[in-house]
Amino acid sequence: MEMNFVTKAWSVDNDVENQHSCAQIVDAARFLREGAVVAFPTETVYGLGANALSNEAVEKIFTAKGRPSDNPLIVHIGAWDQLSTVASEVPEKGKKLMEAFWPGPLTVILPKTDQVASLVTAGLESVGVRMPDHPIALALIKEAGVPIAAPSANRSGRPSPTTAAHVLADLDGRVAGVVDGGATGVGVESTVIDVTQDPPMILRPGGITREQMEPVIGYVELDPSFQVGAAEAPRSPGMKYTHYAPEGEMWLVSGESEKVRAKMEDMLQQAKQHGQKTGVLATEETAPFWQSHAAADVVLVVGSQADLEMVAQQLYAVLREFDDQEVQYIVGETFPRNGLGMAVMNRLEKAAGGRVLSV
Repeated sequence: MEMNFVTKAWSVDNDVENQHSCAQIVDAARFLREGAVVAFPTETVYGLGANALSNEAVEKIFTAKGRPSDNPLIVHIGAWDQLSTVASEVPEKGKKLMEAFWPGPLTVILPKTDQVASLVTAGLESVGVRMPDHPIALALIKEAGVPIAAPSANRSGRPSPTTAAHVLADLDGRVAGVVDGGATGVGVESTVIDVTQDPPMILRPGGITREQMEPVIGYVELDPSFQVGAAEAPRSPGMKYTHYAPEGEMWLVSGESEKVRAKMEDMLQQAKQHGQKTGVLATEETAPFWQSHAAADVVLVVGSQADLEMVAQQLYAVLREFDDQEVQYIVGETFPRNGLGMAVMNRLEKAAGGRVLSV
């Protein structure tokens, strides 16, 4: 399918919830009702939305992104009364999680209704549903009057977009419109948890952590398919293919700090000998070392090791900055896997295509 749209851009203030009918929201919602694809901000990343009840509309998401159709999508709702349209049943633990964390960065896997477009679920009998915690997203979905299927608004495999500019860099001319609500907050996508089984299982780590959920519903399992290269079919969006990747080759190095630095320096030196432009994904704690040693052509700071919320928020923008600076070879350190660190490491390992060295 040829992509030759004139992508329309709407700029909307985040206080839209205080406006009865923002003209830009009304216009964007009309596009969605008419079967077009529209990007919009959530509290995690920008989503690429289409009517979740229409296969024809949802197909346009896959075409725009270049996304494999065996990769399921998340359905976003703007009000509680939309839940019964997409979910045939809500288990008790699912209700407790929704009451605790909705609106918010939590996607709950539920049995689907027949109204959900088959392309949304990639042939599964379940559907991932969430209510985003963003005034523009909620206003847009309510105004559209239908649940919205929305993966991240980027070309498939690229770092997820946290600004409208990121969306346009990937999808200008491929989607009908973009609602510009400024930079997003959480930075990494929602946590996905399957409550159709007991105990529930986290299928994708994200903005709500296991440590936050277990006091609400008890023990939560972790899906082994988190790991890059897992053979089983994905039950969650973004878990089958290499995702979030910069254009340059990326490696992660874990271990004792001095050994990590020595290994990274050696890797950078070898890359330079092959004529590659090199980069380091650093933290505030390690950046002074890399900047003073001039071991890499580009040193970008993703945040502090003591503030994983900052790291999650800035991760995708930093990965895109490596592309903007045409970096061909990137090395980065790892983070502890507790709390939000699990989501950060999941995205980094995906971005690196599983290239992780232990020293």
